[in-house]
Amino acid sequence: MPLLLFDLDNTLLPRDAAFRAWALDFLAEHHLPAGDLGWFTTIDGGGYVPRSTVLGAAKRRYGLDRSMDFLLAHYRRGINSHIHCPSSHVKALNTARSAGWSLGIVSNGGTRPQLEKIRRAGLSSLVDGWVISEEARCLKPDPQIFEIAAQRCGVPPVGDWAAHTWMVGDHAPADIAGAELTGLRSVWLHHDRPWAEHGYRPTLSAAGIPEAVGLILSARSAPSPRRPVSSTATTAAGSAAAPKRVSPFARLTAVSSGTATGPGITAAGAGVAATSTSA
Repeated sequence: MPLLLFDLDNTLLPRDAAFRAWALDFLAEHHLPAGDLGWFTTIDGGGYVPRSTVLGAAKRRYGLDRSMDFLLAHYRRGINSHIHCPSSHVKALNTARSAGWSLGIVSNGGTRPQLEKIRRAGLSSLVDGWVISEEARCLKPDPQIFEIAAQRCGVPPVGDWAAHTWMVGDHAPADIAGAELTGLRSVWLHHDRPWAEHGYRPTLSAAGIPEAVGLILSARSAPSPRRPVSSTATTAAGSAAAPKRVSPFARLTAVSSGTATGPGITAAGAGVAATSTSA
């Protein structure tokens, strides 16, 4: 069965919009000017700046008499309250499943916050499995995390599995470079940005999830994926992963440590300067 893998933040879920909504709430609650939203979105860095940096800077800027633990808890509750999966994305996922595709999520980030997003957005019932970098102990673009995702979606990462797998994401150094290294086809969500990498390119680019899924389902003559740069056997983490349709929630919650940490066309810089989404 063909496999379709998705990034989570700013791919399946509009994470930046949820952050902006939280920031506006924060400013209103503390009677601060709404015009400071630009300051928050700048320091947020699309979720790649550590939350301790963002919240610590806000605490100093506004002279807040609150602990970092309080601010982080406030942030988590606030941003998650604004997280949702657009109906157009739900429709696209259902269309792909009806066409015979297995579906999975591959996310860099902390286990608890990413699981909470998956749960609150209703994605757990729409996909076959997921992998989060913290609990998997590996990050995109490492091919191992894609192999673990395939295993958890019921697609053993052996033989020609990569030739029948696509990756969709918005972050070139993690999502598209990872697909390149693993030998997968890819769709880059450009979000109106120019492609800036030089050593690799996505197979296709799209404005959003509905277009990306449509392109994949109709890509009968899409370019063949390149051979992986390196091939790894199924890891212990992958072989121990939950089989298809067994809910990963109890298992992942048990191993979670609770730490937290997400633009056309593809690229040679497999290294990621900011390796995990802060949420």
